[in-house]
Amino acid sequence: MIVDPSLYSRMVLKSILATSGYSVCCEVASGKEALQKFEKVRPDMVLVEAQMPDMDGVEAAKILTEERIAPVLLLSAYSQQELVQRARQAGVAGYLVKPFRESDLTPAIEVVLARFSEFRALEREVASLGDALETRKLVDRAKGILMDTQGLNENDAFRRIQKMSMNNRKSMRSVAEVIILAHQVSEQ
Repeated sequence: MIVDPSLYSRMVLKSILATSGYSVCCEVASGKEALQKFEKVRPDMVLVEAQMPDMDGVEAAKILTEERIAPVLLLSAYSQQELVQRARQAGVAGYLVKPFRESDLTPAIEVVLARFSEFRALEREVASLGDALETRKLVDRAKGILMDTQGLNENDAFRRIQKMSMNNRKSMRSVAEVIILAHQVSEQ
C-alpha cells in the first residue's frame, strides 16, 4: 500500500515497486484514506509519506503499526532528529529519506519485511511461552490439590493428571482446570 498525497510520487513508487517485483494493492492520497482501506486490503507493507495535509504521516503510521497487520516504511524529504524520533516512537519499521534511488528502496523493503517477520515470530513465541507457563502453574496447582486431598506424592499426582489427560483425550491444562474447579466446588 502506498500512502502519499502526491500523484507523481505514487506513480514513481509504483513503477519502482513493479520493476522490483512487488505489486501495489492500494494507493491512497491521505492518512485518513489509508486507515479506512488498511483493514480491507490488509497489505504486506505500507509505504507512508511523512508530510500529508490531512493527517501527519507519522501519526497515520502509528495507528497502522498498532494494528500489527503490516510493517510501515516512512518516506520523508526530512531527516531532522525530532521527526526520526517520532517515527521510532510510532513503531515505524523503516525510514527512507527522499530523494532515493530504486537501489535504495528495494533493500529497505526487504529489511523491513524480514524484521517484521522476525517480530511476528517473536510475538508468537512469547504467546506460546506465556501459555506454557500458565499451563505449568495450573498443573502444579492441580498436583498440590491431589497431593493434599488424596495423599499422593508429587510424581504420582503428576502421573494421575497425565493419565487422565491421555484417557480423556484432553490437554493436561484442561484436566488441571477441572481438578481445580472441582476442588473449589467441593470447598463451598
